[in-house]
Formats: sequence, structure tokens, C-alpha cells
Amino acid sequence: MSEIVLEVRRLRKDFHTKKGILKAVNDVSFAIPKAETLGLVGESGCGKTTTGRAVIRLLEATGGEILFEGNDIRKLDHKGLREMRKHMQIIFQDPFASLDPRLSVSETIREPLDIYGIGTAAERADKVAELMSLVGLAERLANSYPHELDGGRRQRVGVARALSLEPKFIVCDEPVSALDVSIQAQILNLIQDLQEKLGLTYLFISHDLSVVKHISRRIAVMYLGKIVEITKSAEIFKNPLHPYTKALLSAIPIPKVGMKRDRVILEGDVPSPINPPPGCIFAGRCKFAMPKCRERDPALTEVSESHEVKCFLYSDKEQGGAE
Repeated sequence: MSEIVLEVRRLRKDFHTKKGILKAVNDVSFAIPKAETLGLVGESGCGKTTTGRAVIRLLEATGGEILFEGNDIRKLDHKGLREMRKHMQIIFQDPFASLDPRLSVSETIREPLDIYGIGTAAERADKVAELMSLVGLAERLANSYPHELDGGRRQRVGVARALSLEPKFIVCDEPVSALDVSIQAQILNLIQDLQEKLGLTYLFISHDLSVVKHISRRIAVMYLGKIVEITKSAEIFKNPLHPYTKALLSAIPIPKVGMKRDRVILEGDVPSPINPPPGCIFAGRCKFAMPKCRERDPALTEVSESHEVKCFLYSDKEQGGAE
């Protein structure tokens, strides 16, 4: 079995609001082996980005464990976390909003090296040139500013910045969703090429299953703060089990004239994450819902090799442990 770089156990992230406690991430667990990609997919607002940011402690988790190479990073003090950040980075969704408009391309990529005091001025300049070449940025762009670049080049700057400290693990938070379709494939291919060259491990977050399929070895489907299905990429397209996963897949258009999928239309409203109803979080929108679905929360259970699903259609085990 491959070495596990990141293991998340029963992760929780709550936000206190005037109306109550919003459970953005609720009892999420997964593991990512070295040099592999786990795709995390779901509708907007399901908790994907919150999960990614909590994993690298941009947001402080409410509960659970985050094990990076066996060490729980939630227990690290400021000094330990600062050192750990060299190994865990993030590529943000909006390349324009995530770049400092006052810094040129070279200054943006060099900034992490400056902060950590790595190398001499000449060595940092060489490192910046090396990173620009690695991500496909022309040398002539070194003194350009974010507003002078198109979306694809801005995202390449973001990728280069994330790589500057030579991390082992990167959260890719919808890195192509803000880009033109013609540019998306270029950035996805770049991210894959970098993984092969550098042995990187990714948590790839997206609302688009077709994008996740292109880059991920395994896919986790998230709904209202919980993972409802997780399995190999090919398996989830060939044999989806959870009713929510089937609905997501049915919405993907077929790139052939005249061919359409049988759409699964979800009825009802998404329940509030502040005061969720008892039982299965998907019961109110599921046509297969049974009385017990509104009373108990199903466990995320392995139903075949490397295929887990959170549904009473495949398991009648109650969720273990207290939240």
C-alpha cells in the first residue's frame, strides 16, 4: 500500500451565527496516498472549500484529527505550524483575487522564499526563473502585474507561488472554475504534469464531476457537510450508488449531438445546515427515502472494494460515535 501523506479523521468545522451553529463540515474522514489525487465534489455551499482550508489550517477545525505524514497538525504551536506550511500549500479558485496587485510576477513567486529567508538574493532569482519555466510562464512576464495578465497566466503564477517552497501536499480549490473553457484543460494538464514530475499529493476540489474525473484517482462526493460516497474515479462513473451521486452524474451533458442523459431531478429544498433535520441529511430530497432515513443517520460503509456509501439502501448500520 502507498504511503499515506494526509489522513483526515472525523473532521468538523462549525460557525457560530445569530441563528445558531452552522455545521459546515460534519464528521468527514478520508486519506490520500503519496503522489495521488482525491477529488472532492459537490454543490456550491456543501462544505468543500471549508474542508480544504481546514485541512491546512487556514481555518481552525472544531473537532477531529488532521494527520500529515502521521503528525496531527491541529496540535502544532505557531512555530511548528509555520514550519509545516512549507509542506502544505493551496491554489485558490480566483487567480485575480488571490494575487497581490502591488506585486509583479517575480515578486509574487519570490515572496514565500523571502518570508522564510531561503537562499541568497541571486539564488531566489534563479529559483523564480526556474519556477516560471516549470509552469509555462515566459521570462518576459517577470515584471508584469496581475492586471496585465489573462486568467490562465494569472493561475500559472498562483501555481508557481504554491510550488516555491517545494511542498508535498497541495489543496487545489476549484483552480479552473474561474477560467475560460479553452484554458481549463491547459491548467489541468499542467497540474497533472507537475504531479508526475514532483511527486505531489493533491486534494482537488470542484463542483464539476467531469473535471474531477480528468485528474483524480479517487472521488469523494459531499453533501451538506458530509461525504456520502467515496470510491475510485472510474467506479463512480460506472457504478454510482448514492442517489445524490446519481443526480450529479445525470446533469453532465454528453458531448454528442442528439444524445441526452436521463436526468434525475431532485425535489425539495436543501435543509439548513444550522438546524438540520434528524436522520439522513438527504432524506428530504430522496425518492427512495424510508421511515428510518428520517430517524437515523446511516454509516459510511464499505460495500465493495474501496467503495463506501452513506445510504440505508446498502447498509443498515447506525452511525457510530457521538458527533
